[in-house]
Amino acid sequence: MVTLKKLSLNICVGESGDRLTRASKILEELTGQKPSVGHAQRTIRSFGIQRNEEISVFCSVRNTLANDLLERALRIKEYRLPSKCFSEEGTFCFGIDEHIDLDGMKYDPNIGIFGMNFVVICGKSGTDNRVTKEEAILWFQNTFNGIVMKTNK
Repeated sequence: MVTLKKLSLNICVGESGDRLTRASKILEELTGQKPSVGHAQRTIRSFGIQRNEEISVFCSVRNTLANDLLERALRIKEYRLPSKCFSEEGTFCFGIDEHIDLDGMKYDPNIGIFGMNFVVICGKSGTDNRVTKEEAILWFQNTFNGIVMKTNK
């Protein structure tokens, strides 16, 4: 039986400093835990990013908090995801444009508005805990009455 193993939340701001601190506050408010900081792997001059510069914050949640946050995020997407969101390993990803769309989040002019990505890792209990793309899609459809839209390649 397929279950939600963990939900990973990510906000990438592309620069260190005040915007990264504000994004960190959003994740801390959502999850109740201190987020980790992601670093740039290489320098990209056109974006003004230097190697090892702090550019994102992320954290992982499990159990009921993960289910609650996933439900709130999917409500924004109206329980519709394109099939290209699902990977062959049984994970799926999607993003939202404004964090204030999540239930319970209010706009704070001192923080601003940030988009965020959700990565859903599905798994099974037992020895063979690998999940296929089809099993993840079926779990999404059965659990949330979700709709998977066909995408043209």
